[in-house]
Amino acid sequence: MRQTELRLTDEERQLIESFRAKGLHHAREVNRAHILAALDRAIPESQIIKVLGVGRTAIWRTRAAYLQGGLEYALHDEARPGKPRQYDADVEAQITALACSAPPEGAKRWTLGLLEQAAQAQAGIGPISRETIRRLLKKTASNRGAS
Repeated sequence: MRQTELRLTDEERQLIESFRAKGLHHAREVNRAHILAALDRAIPESQIIKVLGVGRTAIWRTRAAYLQGGLEYALHDEARPGKPRQYDADVEAQITALACSAPPEGAKRWTLGLLEQAAQAQAGIGPISRETIRRLLKKTASNRGAS
């Protein structure tokens, strides 16, 4: 097996040792710190794989991330953008206000179907499904209960 070579500076060694010794970190980040420290000590990849229980690609990726962006880049995960919100806080507030208002004439209370029709009739909301309204109201109700 080909050995992955890596040399850390004295300052980087100290940072890795403090990272491994204290603080709350994700397991992946601690494993990366262990990998970098082991590579710096020229420990064979096969031994790193056995001791840490990681794959060879984890070692290679950690090394490549270190060479590409430095120690912080190699240790920490990049932020993931996630799916963008379809409706902003203004739409959520409009639907919540609508649900808290008096129901339409002929109805004793709001139903999801009535809320869907009323929300679609309001300017600025546009097409919205019953399920989306249900989730928005459920989230609002759980936030209210937490206060």
